[in-house]
Amino acid sequence: MSFGRILAVMLRQYYLIRGSLARVVPLFAWAAVDMVLWGFLTRYLNTVASPGFNFVPALLGAVLLWDFFIRIMQGVTMAFFEDVWSRNFLNVFATPLLIPEYVSGLVLSSMATSVVGLVAMLLIATFWFHLSVFVYGLMVIPFLLVLFLFGIALGILGCALVLRFGPASEWFIWPIPALVSPFAGVLYPVSMLPQWMQWIANILPPSYVFEGLRKIVAGGGVSGGALVLGACLAVGYIFLAYGYFVKVYRHALRTGLIARYSAENLS
Repeated sequence: MSFGRILAVMLRQYYLIRGSLARVVPLFAWAAVDMVLWGFLTRYLNTVASPGFNFVPALLGAVLLWDFFIRIMQGVTMAFFEDVWSRNFLNVFATPLLIPEYVSGLVLSSMATSVVGLVAMLLIATFWFHLSVFVYGLMVIPFLLVLFLFGIALGILGCALVLRFGPASEWFIWPIPALVSPFAGVLYPVSMLPQWMQWIANILPPSYVFEGLRKIVAGGGVSGGALVLGACLAVGYIFLAYGYFVKVYRHALRTGLIARYSAENLS
């Protein structure tokens, strides 16, 4: 792989964002809205709930981590969609750019844009609602890592689905985080779910993150084995998603679908 070509993919995203205020504002605006909304909700819950329990690290912290996951996934898919919307996808792969280089560029672009949203969320949660990440200690690092890896996996999968079924199928991609969240136990323990939903939760890496977060808030310890399992699942999903992306890309080349790529195509 060539780092120069990976950097070129990133530079294209940078120039797109730099040249458009409409692309800059969403990097932090929706994350800020979520923090304000959930921040006031947790503040209200603290006034009506039993004294001694603080909802800020339990709920606001969970929302912050989940928003980070969403930003990671959407960072990958949005970078891909920019090429789709501009009808530039065929031009990109007419160059010597390799699939690993293209995907790596999408992932690194997602990392850069997600940091902006994460910083905005941390500033609002810390200075406005007094959420301290030190409550979670060093465990915040593996929490973010597992969510980052799973976000990358779903982002690559989303790109593959749009490549396979056409640009109109992008509307199948936006609801993915909302569909995953009930099984991940973002705001409640997985034990509250029906048995069949718990089985699904056990194969979703975020469920291990949010179960660990609640244990820390409750004053307990986090199972390192559970987090390692979550990380291994996330890495496995990345390989599966990347393999599917490569398979779909080769199918598009073999069938000529990539040459007929248009906003109206859904096949």
